[in-house]
Amino acid sequence: MDREREHNEADAKLFAPMLETGRPFYLTVGVLLALVLWGIYAWLTQYRWGLGVTGLNRPVYWGFYITNFVFFIGISHAGTLVSAILRLCQAEWRRSITRSAEVITVLVLFFGVANILADLGRPDRVLNVIKHGQFHSPLLWDVTSVATYLTASSIYLYLPLIPDLALLRDKLQMLQSEGRLTSLFMRFRRRLYAWLALGWTGTERQQRRLNRAISVMAVLVIPIAVSVHTVVSWVFAMTIQPMWHSTIFGPYFVTGAIFSGIAALILAMAIIRRVYHLEEYLKPIHFNHLGVLLLVMTLLWLYFTFAEHLTSYYGAEPAHMRVFWTKVTGRYAPEFWAMVVCCFIIPFSLLSRRRTRTITGTVIASVAVIIGMWLERFTIVVPTLVNPRLPYERGLYSPTWVEVAITVGCFAMFILLYVVFTKLFPIISIWEVREGRERALQEAAERIKTYLPGEEVEEVGIGVLS
Repeated sequence: MDREREHNEADAKLFAPMLETGRPFYLTVGVLLALVLWGIYAWLTQYRWGLGVTGLNRPVYWGFYITNFVFFIGISHAGTLVSAILRLCQAEWRRSITRSAEVITVLVLFFGVANILADLGRPDRVLNVIKHGQFHSPLLWDVTSVATYLTASSIYLYLPLIPDLALLRDKLQMLQSEGRLTSLFMRFRRRLYAWLALGWTGTERQQRRLNRAISVMAVLVIPIAVSVHTVVSWVFAMTIQPMWHSTIFGPYFVTGAIFSGIAALILAMAIIRRVYHLEEYLKPIHFNHLGVLLLVMTLLWLYFTFAEHLTSYYGAEPAHMRVFWTKVTGRYAPEFWAMVVCCFIIPFSLLSRRRTRTITGTVIASVAVIIGMWLERFTIVVPTLVNPRLPYERGLYSPTWVEVAITVGCFAMFILLYVVFTKLFPIISIWEVREGRERALQEAAERIKTYLPGEEVEEVGIGVLS
């Protein structure tokens, strides 16, 4: 009973964001909703007048929308590869960050799909993939892999939520019994939590089954996540377009996905820590460890980028060289070199030194990486289409306000849904943090008993556990 009371007192800060809303919350939601409505208005304009209101043309039939699609699918690797790998490795410091990563995975996948629908012009055309799909097309591979990934990621997010849903159910039930749960919305939430908790009571049998299911899903989502971004890269690499038809695109895209996913996770953690005052749970050590991972991915990204462009330059094939010089010294040189600065120079200079690998340093590096990885997707998509292999006229592409508005609306909607999630569910896994405390106490007691003799030491060990 004392242990349960200690847990409730220690984790009170995790319940507070869900039970309290203030003016900053409503102001944030209002601004995000305004941006979302702007994006919806732009999409309705496009739906009414067609893709002619965008900057897409022949031969540049892909632009901001496909750039966003690849970017969002890449960001989704934050949850699976970071959370699942750390869980399988039993890294104790993962406990406070896994859910933040898993939520990013599920939410951004919807916006990757949304950008495909926007690129189609007419949303009903997506039914053609189902009715007339051909499995020799990489586009259908993409649809299949993303759908599988979304299903697996949703299950992987839901399973660790079950014990926390039961905790919320019991807490709201207690408030209702005390007459403090007067809001109709809060009563609805209590019923929702009770339904989603699936009768969880925390028995040893339930815990054993849950841990087994989480472990199975953690093993499954890793190859699914790797295959998804590999298949996304094949949408490009299976063509004969210059600087797309490359065997290195699979690992190159997967590396970039993990790179941007870690950066997105760090940024989300920093905002959550600051807004909800969760400094006790999201500590500098979490940012330091993730900063080291981000540094490793920075070096991997540099290796693949250098290898890709060196191969094209050394081969000196005319079609490839037109794209190469367009990126390096031509029309899209500002975007290309901004990508290099954001993806390598800034993160490497900040993360390679322990003194600057602080919370502030990792956040700055993460913001730079997110910007740089979006620019990388853009410089992959557009320069190649501007310089077609076939003897077509060289293209031009300039995005219109419609594409910009839909892009901004997607980012705003993602942030809005993330904010709403933090108000409905614990963004830090309460039961995993509690389990970590228990394990730490158990290990401390065992260490005490191993190196100190005497019956008094046994009593001290029991005291630690109690």
